Amino acid sequence: MTSLEDICVTQLKGVGSALAGKLEKLGIRSVQDLLFHLPYRYEDRTRVVPIGSLRIGDVAVVEGEVMKTDLVMGRRRSLQVTLRDDSGFLVLRFFHFNASQKNQLSEGARVRCFGEVRPGRAGFEFYHPEYQVNPPPMPPANQATLTPVYPLTEGIQQPRVRSLCQQALSYLNRFPIKDWLPPELLADYQLPSITEAVRLVHSPQAGAPVHLLMEGRHPAQQRLVMEELLAHQLSLLQVREQIQAREALPLLPTGDLADRFLDQLPFQLTGAQRHVMSDIRQDLSQPLPMLRLVQGDVGSGKTVVAALAALQAIGAGAQVALMAPTEILAEQHYQNFRGWLEPLGIRLAWVSGKVKGKARKEALAEVASGEAQVVIGTHALFQDDVEFQRLALVIVDEQHRFGVHQRLALREKGVGGSLAPHQLIMTATPIPRTLAMSAYADLDTSVIDELPPGRKPIETVVVSDSRRDKIVDRVRQACREGRQAYWVCTLIEESEALQCQAAEVTAAELADRLPDLKVGLVHGRLKAAEKAEVMESFKNGELDLLIATTVIEVGVDVPNASLIIIENPERLGLAQLHQLRGRVGRGEQASYCVLLYHPPLSSNGKARLQALRDSQDGFFIAEKDLEIRGPGEVLGTRQTGMMQFRLADFERDKGWIEPVREMAPGLMAQSRTVEALIRRWLGENIRYGDV
Repeated sequence: MTSLEDICVTQLKGVGSALAGKLEKLGIRSVQDLLFHLPYRYEDRTRVVPIGSLRIGDVAVVEGEVMKTDLVMGRRRSLQVTLRDDSGFLVLRFFHFNASQKNQLSEGARVRCFGEVRPGRAGFEFYHPEYQVNPPPMPPANQATLTPVYPLTEGIQQPRVRSLCQQALSYLNRFPIKDWLPPELLADYQLPSITEAVRLVHSPQAGAPVHLLMEGRHPAQQRLVMEELLAHQLSLLQVREQIQAREALPLLPTGDLADRFLDQLPFQLTGAQRHVMSDIRQDLSQPLPMLRLVQGDVGSGKTVVAALAALQAIGAGAQVALMAPTEILAEQHYQNFRGWLEPLGIRLAWVSGKVKGKARKEALAEVASGEAQVVIGTHALFQDDVEFQRLALVIVDEQHRFGVHQRLALREKGVGGSLAPHQLIMTATPIPRTLAMSAYADLDTSVIDELPPGRKPIETVVVSDSRRDKIVDRVRQACREGRQAYWVCTLIEESEALQCQAAEVTAAELADRLPDLKVGLVHGRLKAAEKAEVMESFKNGELDLLIATTVIEVGVDVPNASLIIIENPERLGLAQLHQLRGRVGRGEQASYCVLLYHPPLSSNGKARLQALRDSQDGFFIAEKDLEIRGPGEVLGTRQTGMMQFRLADFERDKGWIEPVREMAPGLMAQSRTVEALIRRWLGENIRYGDV
């Protein structure tokens, strides 16, 4: 029987090969894909607003008579149409127009248009509004409906997508969408059928509750939200199933490596570290691949836990790979692990994009022969020429910087290519519980929720950059008292070159103003060796002040650094600011973090900096970050392409996370249902299980 999945969009009126190509960029190939291309918001065009009542920023429908139409030859040629009603006048401005538009919008024409109010030379303006000439009467209030707004791609405008979706809806009478969820489940939550929900979301009926639709809380929207969250959850459970369908090498704890390692540490493990270690030890002993996420705040001691896991694998005669997202973090791990493991007679290898020529050849030979027991590097470890002899444990740091598919690429490098390596994922970016339950549904989670004794809270102050001189004095005073300081430069531009330039200018200015201090500079364009040299000098106390871009987010541990100044903190995420702040407070003395913002701050900016000032708890800060910026930013998934939702919103819809998590395992046995739901919602996008 034909289904909507089988009907190509080219069957729709007006869709030729050129438009089909553009629709494909939106993941739309079939009529069903089009029906699941959902509006992300609605516009209320149900009433005409008097022009005289408009304010800048309003989005409204106005109607009036064209007073005059002018061709304006400014910097850019534009068509300027002056519209008047009984309460005032408004300019409609078009930078792209043709002769027939100009004739349509001639003096005396009656025009209804929809746009956003902007300030203009002669008063308020609409740029490129949607408009109708000689419009029909507005429907009565009880028959008016909201207008959907869809995600677009280049070359497709809203009216075109709207009309295509309306055409697609006409197919639903003959080809209802297959409902893959059990009827009793829908009845439990009082949710409509999938066909009913899709129809209403694209074309809200007159009299539908406007406020619920505008907020995304209408039962039809929630029906789709629940199914979308479920599809993502099933996809991740499928990943877990695929990985655990392969056996792993059981790594039984043997020998005294762990005891010798703990004896040489100058501190005791915290209770939380011991508890997490016991989870890991248990997992590694099984013939099933471990899939565990260890979350811990800045300075909670995750690296020590990773080292103990590595020692269990080495004790069982296996190899360990540790992968970090940046050269500087990978190098930091390499130095730490060398200091801890070489005295125990363990061989390490360093593999990164910057290791080239003879050094790379030698490192790869050591890895392939098994001589190197621990291999540390960046995503260069994925490359085909990196072959392991007996890889049984993969440790991934800051998982959210990698896509799931990247992490999975290492599973093919397991023992003999048939046994899957155990995976230990670490992050110092605390992930809100709701987000972790969805984004990492394929992983078991452990939390190191206790800081080592002696870590003092860091006092955080929020200061306007008009008081920059006072802050420079404060740096001078701290360094004269024998302490060290960081000064972090951030720029809104993504360009690394501009960030480095800003840091260089700041370093020159501060060196000039603080001639009695030794000032160092670190940024992303320095060679790894130069960066390491400056960091080492700072760590050894040879520099008083380190100017840096955000590369020091995961920098060296300098107990004597007790002051960090972060410029333009309003431009960074809360989680990143919290990470940066964690560079201080590692020694005995009181430590301070100064957030040097550039006024005026938006209310959003104030709320974020206030949250950081009021709390040292990374999990609380992560919840706030999620609330304010959304999951794409918190997880860094804008880059990885993962967890991009069509309709679901983590903050608004977190009430669904727990029920969806409970539903998913029961559905996993129904492979047709799982495949259909994943295909419907994730389409041809990156499938989490694909490598």
